[in-house]
Amino acid sequence: MAEIIKEILKFVPASKVSDAAFEGANIVLYTKDKEFFLDDKGLIRQIVQEFKKRVELRMDPTVTLSPEKAEKEIKKILPEESGVGQILFDAQRSIVIIEAEKPGLAIGKQGSLLREIREKTLWVPFIRRMPALRSQIIDNIRAVLFENSDYRRKFLDKIGHRIYDGWLREKKNEWVRVTHLGAARQVGRSCIFLQTPESRILLDCGVNVAGEGTEAYPILDAPEFNIQQLDAIVLSHAHLDHSGFIPYLYKMGFRGPVYCTEPTRDVAALLMLDMVKISKSENKEPIYDTDDVKEFVKHCITLNWEEVSDITPDVRLTLYNAGHILGSSMCHLHIGNGLHNLLYTGDLKYGKTVLFDPANTIFPRLETVIIEGTYGGKMDIGLPTKESDDMLCNYIRETIKRGGKVLMPVLGSGKAQDVMVMIENMVKRGELEPMPVYVDGMVFDITAIHTAYPEFLNTTLRKNIFHKDQNPFLNPIFKRVGSPKERKQVIEEAGPAVIMATSGMMVGGPSVEYFKNLADNPKNLLIFTCYLPEGTLGKRIFSGDRELVFKEGTKQEVIQVKMEVVKVAVSDHSDRKQLMNFIFKCQPRPKKVIVQHGESSKVLDLASAIHKMGHIETVAPRNLETIRVK
Repeated sequence: MAEIIKEILKFVPASKVSDAAFEGANIVLYTKDKEFFLDDKGLIRQIVQEFKKRVELRMDPTVTLSPEKAEKEIKKILPEESGVGQILFDAQRSIVIIEAEKPGLAIGKQGSLLREIREKTLWVPFIRRMPALRSQIIDNIRAVLFENSDYRRKFLDKIGHRIYDGWLREKKNEWVRVTHLGAARQVGRSCIFLQTPESRILLDCGVNVAGEGTEAYPILDAPEFNIQQLDAIVLSHAHLDHSGFIPYLYKMGFRGPVYCTEPTRDVAALLMLDMVKISKSENKEPIYDTDDVKEFVKHCITLNWEEVSDITPDVRLTLYNAGHILGSSMCHLHIGNGLHNLLYTGDLKYGKTVLFDPANTIFPRLETVIIEGTYGGKMDIGLPTKESDDMLCNYIRETIKRGGKVLMPVLGSGKAQDVMVMIENMVKRGELEPMPVYVDGMVFDITAIHTAYPEFLNTTLRKNIFHKDQNPFLNPIFKRVGSPKERKQVIEEAGPAVIMATSGMMVGGPSVEYFKNLADNPKNLLIFTCYLPEGTLGKRIFSGDRELVFKEGTKQEVIQVKMEVVKVAVSDHSDRKQLMNFIFKCQPRPKKVIVQHGESSKVLDLASAIHKMGHIETVAPRNLETIRVK
C-alpha cells in the first residue's frame, strides 16, 4: 500500500474502509458501511484539507443496488420533465452517469434528488446534459470506457502508484529541460519532450499533414527518447498536427496516460479514425489502426480547465482555456516543489471569437512560456472580425445570386463551427437569404460534440445552445451529407448552396471530391479559410495552379480550375499583435519565452520582437535542440 494511503487511513476507523485505491492523482476510499457513506461527519473534508489531495468516498461495488434495480429506482426518483436519457453504470467504480435534457430538474433543489439517488441505490450519481445533436463517437467512447471498466480501475490505480510511491522521498539534483521532436521552426508534428530527474513527458505528439516520409512524424529516434520510460502525454488539443501520432505510440507498446479535456479526447479520436479511413480509401497503409485509437481512448485521463492534478512524482498539471478550438488548452506545469513553472500554449487565440472566450492570461506562477508562432511574422496582422464577416457574407451572396455553389474546405474542428455560427448569424440578421448549407460527414459529427460540451463555449453561445429554438447548430439551413450518394445529389441536383467539407487544406477528404466536380464552372466559388502549408493541394490552387492532374491507380484525370478562388481569414490562431499582447498580459510576466510552431522566419521574427519590446529572454529552437529551462 502506498505511503499516502496509509497516512490517510490513520484518520478513518479501520472498520469503515473496505478498500482504498488511486484514480490517477485522486484517492478513492470504498466502504460497506451505508451510514458512513451517506454521512461521513465531515471526515473526508478534513482529510482533503490535511493532504491537499482530492479524496472521494464511494460505496463498495459489492453492496450497491444492481444496475437493473438502480435504473428503475432512478427513473422513479427523477421527474419526467427532466427528460432522462441514457443511464450508464460504471460497476467497478460505483458511479452512475445520467443524461438529462434539463439537468437542473434532475439535480433537484440544492442537490436533493442526487442525495435521494445515493440513499436509495448507493451509487454516486453524475448528471450530464443530453446533447442537442446525438454524437455516435461520444456513444462509442463511453461504450469503450464502460466495457473496459475493470481495466480502467487497475490502470488508474497503477498511475496513482507511479505518482505517489516516492511521496515522502527527498528530492535532490533538480533540473528541467525540453527538447523539440517536431514543430520547431515549422508547422506540423508538434512534439515537445520534457525531462526532469523524475519524469519523462511528451507535450503533444502530432503528424505533419503535408509532410512526406520521415518529415511527417515526430523524431522519436532522438537519443534521449525511450518509449519504455515515457510517463505521460499531455495533449493540448485535438488537431492532428498535435494529436495524430499518439495512437502509434500505443501500437508500439506505450500504456501510460494521456491528459486532456473530455472534448479534446472525443474530437481527437474522431480525427484519428478519419485519418485511418482516408489512408485506406487512398490505398495507403495507415500507420495505425482503429484498435490503437481505442487504446488511446482507454488510457485518457480527462481534466476540466483549472483542475489541478499531479501527473508524475514531481509534475503537477493544470489546463487553461486556449481559445483555439473546442476543449483546447494551455498546459501549465508546476515542476518540483516550486522549482519551475512552465506554460505550453499549444495553439492559442487571444481574442474573443463566435465560439470561445480569449485565452487565459492569469496563472499562479510562471517562469517559462513555450508559445506558438504560426502567425508571428511582421505582416501577420489579422482582419477585424467585422471585416472578415462582411467579406464572407459578400462572397456567398454574390455566388448564390449568380446561381453558383460555394465550396468551403474547412478543418473539421474549430473553423467549421466558426463558419456555421457566422453564416447562421448572417441569415438571422437578414444579410443573407436562407439557403441550404450542406455539412459533410465529420464536420457534422464534430458539431454534435460541440453541443455535448456547452461549458467549453463562450457565454453567449452556451445560452443559445440551452434553448433548442436558438441553437445555431440546429438551424434548418444546415443539412447533413452522410453518404457518397447524397454527395453526388448535392453536386448534380442541388441548386445554389454552400458546401462545407473536410479537409481544409485539401489533402484528402470530401472537399477534394467536391472540388473535382465543381472546379470547371466559373459560377462556383472556392473559399479557403485556414492555413495552407507548402505542398498541399489547397496551397497550389490558391497560388494560381489552374490545371491539376489527379491520379487514381493507372488512370489520370485533368481538372481545369475555372471557379473563382479566394481566401477569407477566419482564424482560430492569434495574429502577431495578439501573440505579443498575450505574452505582455501574462500574470506573472514570464522570464523566458520559447517560440515554436511556425515557419522559421516568423518564429525568429516574433522571438526578436518579444525580446526587444519586453526585455524577455527568447529563443526559437530547431528540432532536436535541447534547452535547459531550470
